Amino acid sequence: MSSAVAFDLTVDDGLAADIRERLAAVEDLLRESVRSEVPLLAEASRHLLEAGGKRFRPMLVLLASHFGDPAASGVVPAAVVVELTHLATLYHDDVMDEATVRRGDQSANARWTNTVAILTGDYLFARASDLLADLGPEAVRIQARSFARLVRGQIQETVGPAEDADPLKHYLQVLADKTASLIATSGQLGALLAGAPSHVVDTITSACEKIGVAFQLSDDILDVASETEQSGKTPGTDLREGIRTLPIHHVQSGIGSGPDDARLRELLTLDLTDDALHTEALTLLRAHPAMDRARADLRAWAEDARAELLTLPDIPARTALTGLCDYVVSRTG
Repeated sequence: MSSAVAFDLTVDDGLAADIRERLAAVEDLLRESVRSEVPLLAEASRHLLEAGGKRFRPMLVLLASHFGDPAASGVVPAAVVVELTHLATLYHDDVMDEATVRRGDQSANARWTNTVAILTGDYLFARASDLLADLGPEAVRIQARSFARLVRGQIQETVGPAEDADPLKHYLQVLADKTASLIATSGQLGALLAGAPSHVVDTITSACEKIGVAFQLSDDILDVASETEQSGKTPGTDLREGIRTLPIHHVQSGIGSGPDDARLRELLTLDLTDDALHTEALTLLRAHPAMDRARADLRAWAEDARAELLTLPDIPARTALTGLCDYVVSRTG
């Protein structure tokens, strides 16, 4: 059994078979959930769903459920809830970013309009809420708080850090809210609805949040260090767009003191849509000590998640989750 993220599910044939079966049920319920009698809404709602995706969050729900009863009735709907929520945020993100491509195809806002994309995202949030209503008030509360964090993270990213704030601390809080919160919720709902003990639910929630932060930090590093054939993306995209990611925060904090470091800090104040300046900045950043510092930060987050996971019962799902910690680090080289 394999997935778009390298979970090691081959450690146990029973786990692999169960995850495969329940992922198929998740896909069926996802397709059912985005149906609409309005043709445009139905088409727009299917747009990202049919474009694929990792189904990373549903996978976490399903793995976490193995610390209780994975056959519990709320597990598959919870997996659909977190994926619908994730998809809805992508529609809204593309409007805010004025993106034209998503998952190798036209973004919904480019194919139709911003209004259609926003309303489609709203529709998916509504469909997720409808499913949540059958999962009990605690699940509704968890999802509501997660959604509040998603919004808070987006607002924080939009306005940037206050003048007296630590930019790196602000950045990590944005990651925790905007990205890691829904990943944490995935693990939390899976364990909770499967009836896992409360201390297990709390541990999985905390570890999954750390995994979520680690995944985004690894993306930061890959954006600088990888070539297109490795990542499938144009190297230095964040750099070109003026997005301050982890390596750039470390450069701007004063790591390094040579002439190349001063030149790189100067370049980071310029318009890097210029190809020559972008190439120079990317070359200098790849060789900068900030990259080693960023990799050390990534390892720390992954190891913290692993340490928490190792306090859980020793079952195949735990092995799969700790394998994910290894994968997050190894994907950056």
